[in-house]
Amino acid sequence: MDKSNKLSDYARILKLTRRPSREEFTMIAKIAGAGILLIGLMGFLIYLLMTSMPLLFMGD
Repeated sequence: MDKSNKLSDYARILKLTRRPSREEFTMIAKIAGAGILLIGLMGFLIYLLMTSMPLLFMGD
């Protein structure tokens, strides 16, 4: 496949796209934000486990 063919495919796809409505954008932003928070929370919990587990097994 040559470059001009590929560029025409990209142009065709861009012509089909449309701007999301405010409601669609808000929903996408909420879902993306919830996903970021969930992954951050999971990372923080793993961090807490990794830092507290050695203390539990060592004792005093």
